[in-house]
Amino acid sequence: MYEQHRFGMQLTHLSRAWRAELDRRLAVLGLSQARWLVLLHLSRDKKLPTQGELASSVGVENPTLARLLDALETQQLIERQPDQADRRVKNIALTDKALGIIEEIECIATALRKEIFTGLSEQDIQHCQDIHRRMLANLEKTHET
Repeated sequence: MYEQHRFGMQLTHLSRAWRAELDRRLAVLGLSQARWLVLLHLSRDKKLPTQGELASSVGVENPTLARLLDALETQQLIERQPDQADRRVKNIALTDKALGIIEEIECIATALRKEIFTGLSEQDIQHCQDIHRRMLANLEKTHET
């Protein structure tokens, strides 16, 4: 039982430390963690999401996202565009300026990943992924009951 507790705490610590280091390295771009996370979600979305869809994807409440989008719009990194099907809805689009910044974010994130995974084999990584998948499946089972 103690090892399971330590495993969970270690996983939490790794996640926080990784994100904090990435945030520290991305500070040179003038973006908070919340802002660069929104930009990355937008860059990976196949279509222009609505504000509600983006809030769900990022894992924040709509009012919180609205403030983030206001700031990103002020920085000219996103645009709110009317939805063709419903003019009351706004789709969120990246600007050309944001695309350059996202390239920088990706370069910095890739360099950090290389450092973090130094000394680990592909087999090590696949084994960890398998363990995490099984743990997530167990968590999802708890929601089904």
